[in-house]
Amino acid sequence: MQGKMDYMANHFDKRLDPRLLVDGAKSVISLLFNYYPEQQQRTDTPKISKYAYGDDYHTVIKNKLKEFLNTLEEKIGKINGRVFTDSAPVLDKAWAKKSGLGWVGKNSNLINKDQGSFFFIAELITDLELEYDGPIADYCGTCTKCIDACPTDAIVAPYVVDGSKCISYLTIELKENIPNEFKSKMDNWAFGCDICQDVCPWNRFSKPHSEPLFKNTNGLLNYSANEWHEMTEEVFNSVFKNSAVKRTKFKGLKRNLEFIKPATDFTD
Repeated sequence: MQGKMDYMANHFDKRLDPRLLVDGAKSVISLLFNYYPEQQQRTDTPKISKYAYGDDYHTVIKNKLKEFLNTLEEKIGKINGRVFTDSAPVLDKAWAKKSGLGWVGKNSNLINKDQGSFFFIAELITDLELEYDGPIADYCGTCTKCIDACPTDAIVAPYVVDGSKCISYLTIELKENIPNEFKSKMDNWAFGCDICQDVCPWNRFSKPHSEPLFKNTNGLLNYSANEWHEMTEEVFNSVFKNSAVKRTKFKGLKRNLEFIKPATDFTD
């Protein structure tokens, strides 16, 4: 159900066996990094996912992981290891679940009892032998808030997401025109979507992060709808220079904005 994301069918052997990514691998160390923002975007404007308010998480987290690996080597000597965060054929959620960091909820996100689900998942795959944690129980219970709230019906069954219907996929990964069947179902999302997390009861435990690089510093959260729609490629390249939003490229963002709301409907 990955839509046009053909790359998800690649390297399946590596997804199943981390030893093909790291020679002699014996352990997966899973980590979570909070991105829940204290800042809020104005409500009368095209929306972007909370994880994209600040700098691109790939760069921020990889730098921290490398520092973590260096710290380990200072304490125990040279080890063979590689760091990953959403950038290689690694089953992030599956390893985090095995390590007891949470359970995979009905919206397919990893959920932590103490923190909710607004966090990035990262790994250090290494040749160290460690004492391992085990999985925890599933605490979704009978709740179906995420399923009920999804405007595109992307959660086709509990724990099953049709990626080709997900607003995040439609606004970021899909490079073609967004199918017209979703015309009135995008809920004003221009980049990504947080709906199934926003309605999750476990996210009442989310606490604001303390990472300066994830804070919005360019005024983007206060942009009016007109400012979004009238954005030039020069402004896009400047505003999103260090942002995950650049993944959709200027052409993709303009496509999204035009799809969710005609220019004549935009107001200051």
